[in-house]
Amino acid sequence: MRPPESFVAQPVRSLQTMLRVIAQEDKTQPSVVPDGIYGEQTQGAVSVFQRNHGLPPTGITDQATWEAIYAVYAPAMVSIGPAQPLELILEPGQVIGRGSRDPNVYVIQAVLQVLSDAYASISPPGMSGVLDEATSQSLSSFQELAGLPASGTLDKMTWKQMAIHYPLATKKMPKERTDL
Repeated sequence: MRPPESFVAQPVRSLQTMLRVIAQEDKTQPSVVPDGIYGEQTQGAVSVFQRNHGLPPTGITDQATWEAIYAVYAPAMVSIGPAQPLELILEPGQVIGRGSRDPNVYVIQAVLQVLSDAYASISPPGMSGVLDEATSQSLSSFQELAGLPASGTLDKMTWKQMAIHYPLATKKMPKERTDL
């Protein structure tokens, strides 16, 4: 599907795109091809939407219909799309070192736990919220496997590699432990 910015100044195509997304969530809603033409297919899909949402089923997209379609489209987009990524915010040059008590350490420990389930050479870190010795050891093991300096601290490069490996590790069964 095209990026949303490609539909600026193309209201019919935008409408069709929204109806198509809604149809992925609601099987009673007919899907339409976003071709930019307000033809019978689009008119029929608008009528079904109107009927399903308590609006007069005219097949015409008036302001009330547009707003109702958008109100259903926005959460449907979230539902059918990928989960919002979580970014760990580190300042340039920031390193989370041993002994650091930081809310981000919980996230680091959770990711390391998953990585330790997938890769035998990484020990489980525990969930203390402190970059303690167990977490530092897990980080060092991961850093070695990823070809990074094994500092046992978290910098941007280590986080980047953890973020790359995490989705791969979640697809592995815990008993299928392996090395990178």
